Amino acid sequence: MIDGADNAWLMMSSALVLLMTLPALGFFYAGLVQAKNVLSVFAQSVAMAGLASLIWFAVGYSLAFSGTAPWIGSLHDIFLSGLTRGAVHPGTHVAESAFIMFQMTFAIITPALIIGAYVERIRFAAVLMFSALWLVIVYVPVVHWVWGGGWLARHGVLDFAGGIVVHVTAGVSALVVALALGPRRGFPQHVQPPHAPWMVMAGAAMLWVGWFGFNAGSALASGSDAAMAMLATHLAAATATLVWITIEWIKFGKPSLIGAVTGTVAGLATITPASGYVGPAGAVVLGLCGGAVCYGAVLLVKRVFRIDDSLDVLGVHGVGGALGTLLLPLAAVIGAGGLPSALHGGVGPQTAIQLLAVVVVAIWSAAASYGIVKLTNVVVGLRVSRDDELQGLDFASHGESAYHGGSNA
Repeated sequence: MIDGADNAWLMMSSALVLLMTLPALGFFYAGLVQAKNVLSVFAQSVAMAGLASLIWFAVGYSLAFSGTAPWIGSLHDIFLSGLTRGAVHPGTHVAESAFIMFQMTFAIITPALIIGAYVERIRFAAVLMFSALWLVIVYVPVVHWVWGGGWLARHGVLDFAGGIVVHVTAGVSALVVALALGPRRGFPQHVQPPHAPWMVMAGAAMLWVGWFGFNAGSALASGSDAAMAMLATHLAAATATLVWITIEWIKFGKPSLIGAVTGTVAGLATITPASGYVGPAGAVVLGLCGGAVCYGAVLLVKRVFRIDDSLDVLGVHGVGGALGTLLLPLAAVIGAGGLPSALHGGVGPQTAIQLLAVVVVAIWSAAASYGIVKLTNVVVGLRVSRDDELQGLDFASHGESAYHGGSNA
């Protein structure tokens, strides 16, 4: 039977996760770009919410969660044709409709994360085509492998809220898109600084709050597992924030606001796969590791490899999600409150399973995204013209301007 408290918590969590895309991710990304590209970021976020929702309704949910095949689900529930009003999701006390809605918000935010890799230089039509194909070809199969009873689930992989499903897929795919598009004009020496750090902070604050729905909501109940996941999520985010502040303070003498909230997101990404399996001490350890490792990853991608992953999707989300996935078994046995009984065979064997999942999903995401990018380029083209890039995508792509009478720098 449906439990009212569990059902209400999942519905609330769905709203919180949608908040993470609209408006949180929109503000976070829009503040980091030039003023002439602000509205293009919001337009991409809004379009993603609409596009992903209808794909999830039509085929996404069915292919992810129907059937028992190891690689992909069935078409049994296309267009949600088998859904009844009183249906309960198997193994839970929540309505099937609430579970569908919750997972739909995950399908919205995952391709929306990739927006950060291609801001300021991509055609809007390319955003829509790439994202639609990516959801069906990359995201949906991985959901089935990990959460839908597919082959990785049968191997015992643990991913509480999406370190593999969301962050590894988005981070690796973002790298592929960034490489295919090429860098923004002036990268790396003459890239303009973020036009509105206050907007980045506002977006990050909403992400921090929304992430409680992301992680604690994944318990699919309102009990102690959700409460511990929320506590772990908050502690990891807080720790990674201070790690990033400390690194910048030592290195530059002044900690930046943007650096601080980037650390917050790195901590949130790192704790995501482990949030339901660790206690407070394990969460702090993951926050420490996530803040330090993601900081190094961002520098490596941009300054060593000189890849214009514009808003650090790989370095923060991809690396953070993979790191949390790999450290999950160890973090689960640190201190009180963890769930070591969830590990299959102990820390070593579970780590091997986690590594297998990260490697396979990364390879699949890269290979499939490469093919999707190539097809998208042939059909609609990837990159805007030089003149449109100089003018800014707000006006060139959408005929609007975020700031009338102000600077477009």
